[in-house]
Amino acid sequence: MDFEKTIEEILLTHDTRGMVKVRDHLEPGYCRRAAGMLLGAEGNVLIGTGFPVKGVFETDGPVGAISLYAVLEDQGAEPVFVCAPPISRILCQRYSTCEFPILDETPSRRLGEEILRQYDPSLVVSVERAGRNRHGRYTDFTGADITDSTAKLDILFDMAQCPTLAFGDGGNEIGMGNVPAALAGLEIEPSVTVCDELVVSTVSNWGVYGVIAVMSRIAGQDLFACFDPEAIMGFLLENGALDGITRRPEMSEDGFHYTVGLEILGRMRSMAV
Repeated sequence: MDFEKTIEEILLTHDTRGMVKVRDHLEPGYCRRAAGMLLGAEGNVLIGTGFPVKGVFETDGPVGAISLYAVLEDQGAEPVFVCAPPISRILCQRYSTCEFPILDETPSRRLGEEILRQYDPSLVVSVERAGRNRHGRYTDFTGADITDSTAKLDILFDMAQCPTLAFGDGGNEIGMGNVPAALAGLEIEPSVTVCDELVVSTVSNWGVYGVIAVMSRIAGQDLFACFDPEAIMGFLLENGALDGITRRPEMSEDGFHYTVGLEILGRMRSMAV
């Protein structure tokens, strides 16, 4: 089994939400193609993250997004987080951040056009962001409607003239519009928002680690040295983050203790460098 295919297998360890089925509908090599997109990015790279939960945001998504931000900076790109409060107010303490508030469709579209014009990105990325469904609504993994607490970042994917990349793990995230047939049998109202490349995994943070592993192999550099996932999660928890499944402020992501993700990361890191 080649390196990239092994990485894609590792990312689906502990799958409980049908992502193995989704993977089978994707063209193999998506981690390698995503790595190439990121390594080839120049100038501004817009990164959306922060799935809303109980008025705050999940630990899954932002940990991977911050890790990716650090890697992109190391490679000479200029990453910018694009997200809504409250996470935008947290990330701006340490990172370049553009706030995209929760607005109706028309003002959201105007803001999206303005952001794309201002930053002229070479790549737009989503790490665990809710995507609109066929009814134009946003839902969480339980099926609850979260539209009133979700910024319409899909608009950036609709209008971007550059490549787009998305990470997801449940079917209701930006990018899952790429695989409607695979999602038809899942107990979820899937997102219809599409992207140029979709990476699926059991936990979206793990998907980011998988792509970083492939980036490391291509670059001949240990890019995992650019970030500390445990410290990132600690920072997020100190600022209100919750596990999206347990809905508690704990060192976990989608119900998995953070050490499970570190073990996944370690396996891929040892293969990559």
